Amino acid sequence: MKVPVSPPSQEKLLELLKSGDVAKMALLFGQAVGPTDSKGRYLHWDKLRHLAMPKGYDAELYWLAMRNAREKISRDLSFKDKQGAPFRFCIPDTVMRDILWISENATGAIKADSKISDPHTKQTYLINSLIEEAINSSQLEGASTTRQVAKDMLRSGRKPKDHSEKMILNNYNAMRFIREYKEETLTKSMICELHKIVTEDADKAGVFRGPDEDIRVYSLDDKLLHTPPSYQELDDRIQQLCDFVNAENENEASFIPPVIKAIVVHFMIGYDHPFVDGNGRTARALFYWVMAKEGYWLMEYISISRVLKQAPAQYMAAYLHTETDGNDVTYFIIHQLEVIKKSIADLHRYLTDKAGEYREAEKILKKSKLNGLLNHRQLGLLKNALDNPGMEYTIKSHQNSHGIAYQTARTDLLALSDKYHLLKKYKVGKKDVFIAPANMLNLIKND
Repeated sequence: MKVPVSPPSQEKLLELLKSGDVAKMALLFGQAVGPTDSKGRYLHWDKLRHLAMPKGYDAELYWLAMRNAREKISRDLSFKDKQGAPFRFCIPDTVMRDILWISENATGAIKADSKISDPHTKQTYLINSLIEEAINSSQLEGASTTRQVAKDMLRSGRKPKDHSEKMILNNYNAMRFIREYKEETLTKSMICELHKIVTEDADKAGVFRGPDEDIRVYSLDDKLLHTPPSYQELDDRIQQLCDFVNAENENEASFIPPVIKAIVVHFMIGYDHPFVDGNGRTARALFYWVMAKEGYWLMEYISISRVLKQAPAQYMAAYLHTETDGNDVTYFIIHQLEVIKKSIADLHRYLTDKAGEYREAEKILKKSKLNGLLNHRQLGLLKNALDNPGMEYTIKSHQNSHGIAYQTARTDLLALSDKYHLLKKYKVGKKDVFIAPANMLNLIKND
């Protein structure tokens, strides 16, 4: 991955002002150019310089006019870079539109499927979401275990077999930690504990970088992309991050939309790189924590890492665009808003698919004596078993999949095996294992 070309410096603006070119200055300071292009895009110079310019503008003049428009609506954050220059952001119309959309779709009721309002079904969706985020976030950092193997591990409760599975289990535990502490005030100790969870058993777990660990971030082709601040600054910088999260918005002038606050926290952990390893996983976990604390309950059900994993280069580019354009975090904010929107859309598709699966299972059962006798957990397992002949289920895996008590899971499975004869039950040591037979469809029809 290449580092983006930095925009024209302020010297270009000074040269233009000194030139006395009235026509160009009229174009520069007129109202024709806003913070985005004609398509509403908040473009970096690296891309804008290759595009066709509006009439009367060359690339540099158009960029200077656009930057001038951005500075008029820009605000400084409380964070500074290694040289002491502030990070800043702005909220053009397109960003405000996305913030309002996310607020509407992540804090209110889900209209796509009323089943989410049922506490038992809601718990099932949440467990699935925690598993998905744990897997995808770990795979984004290099874990190589397949999703199915990882899901089986988390649901069965077995110990991880290798480093990749350990990463996934750690991420899963971190997401559970977030749910438990989302009402608390953020502290450095909590951030270190969260990192300790995602990097359990690793060296320096839960400990900031030390004197011999001023690390650098390289691309896959060994190009230097980012040099984080010195380890000596980390204690103060992380305390500042906590203060930023915990601060109450005293007036409209200081108000930062909660979504932007969460995204800025994500960005700053990535920029500061306070730990030797696990910074990305910690940053994304803290993003979830801030969103949950601010009342965006639906964020507990989505996986941003699944979307990030689809285009990891764009994730890194969002950081680099900020660093190469005067610490303008708006690039990262826009990227993350798009990720959140896609993640919410994924959830709605998931809900629609699950509702379809239940309807399909109910349709199969409609003409059998089992009609109306199975609960939603049993219907879900039935659909999975029909699609996967030979699949093995245990009381522990069923319990973990739905977040239910051991006895409830046992009752579900024993009913499917002993009462309705849909699953085959075997003893493996002291443990009951339930297997989906290949002829399950005929068993249902003939019941």
